[in-house]
Amino acid sequence: MPIKLETLFTSEVPIKFILVIYHCRRDIKYSRDKMWYLAKLIKGMSIDQALAQLEFSDKKGAKVIKEVLLEAQDLAVRKHNVEFKSNLHIAESLTGRGRYTKHIRYHAKGMFAFMKINRCHYFVKLMEGPPPPPEPPRTGFDQAKEYVQELRNRTLVHTL
Repeated sequence: MPIKLETLFTSEVPIKFILVIYHCRRDIKYSRDKMWYLAKLIKGMSIDQALAQLEFSDKKGAKVIKEVLLEAQDLAVRKHNVEFKSNLHIAESLTGRGRYTKHIRYHAKGMFAFMKINRCHYFVKLMEGPPPPPEPPRTGFDQAKEYVQELRNRTLVHTL
């Protein structure tokens, strides 16, 4: 499993090393679009909070993501020397498109149809430490102010 230490620098003195753990599961027989909602749900949560959320979801993808998170947590403790297994948060939670296979479904009177069997991949990035605070929601007025400011700051190229 890939492991990375990220260093945060201020001036020339390194402050802190953050352990980053990547884990994935490939070719899950589940739709990528259905899995995306669950991945988006747990992004930015602590690992204990994410496991609690997935415990109460009755979707098939929730069971798969819960297994992957438990595997990643176990790997972090066993192989990467994380001291406290609950001191992890989910920095990224992504889904990807897997292999799609076609099968024939036979009907009566010589008719048939093609079925697509969807598969997806699930990727997770765990970081050591507490999760960052959530960003405050942006209102429409704030977005409009930013848009007007971008329009004012632009430069028109090849004009007088």
